[in-house]
Amino acid sequence: MPSTEWLEEEIRSILPNSDVEAIDLNGTQDHFHIRIIDESFSSMRPLQRQKLILNHFRDYIPSPIHAIDLKCMTPQQAQTAGDTVFHPHAGGTGIHIKRIQKHQNKE
Repeated sequence: MPSTEWLEEEIRSILPNSDVEAIDLNGTQDHFHIRIIDESFSSMRPLQRQKLILNHFRDYIPSPIHAIDLKCMTPQQAQTAGDTVFHPHAGGTGIHIKRIQKHQNKE
C-alpha cells in the first residue's frame, strides 16, 4: 500500500526542488491530499501541473490509490493559500478540512 512518505519521495523524483506534503485522509492509504510547492509551476497552467503528477501515478490509480486531491502551487501562491485540504468523499459530497488533522490522525 502507498504511504505518504512514498508519495512524497515519488514527487521529489520528478520535481526535486519541490516542497511536498502528503496527507492520508482516511488512514487507509488510498485517499490522499498532496500539497506541492515548486517554482517550476509558474510556467504551467493548473491543469498542466496536475497532469504532471497524475501521469506519474497513473499505474497506481484507481488501485491501490483511489483518490488524490492535488494542490499544486508556486511559492508565491502558497503564501496566500488557505490551510485547508479537500476531502473528495467526506460526507458524500466532499468537504474542506484543516491540514492540522494530519497530525491528529497519527495519534
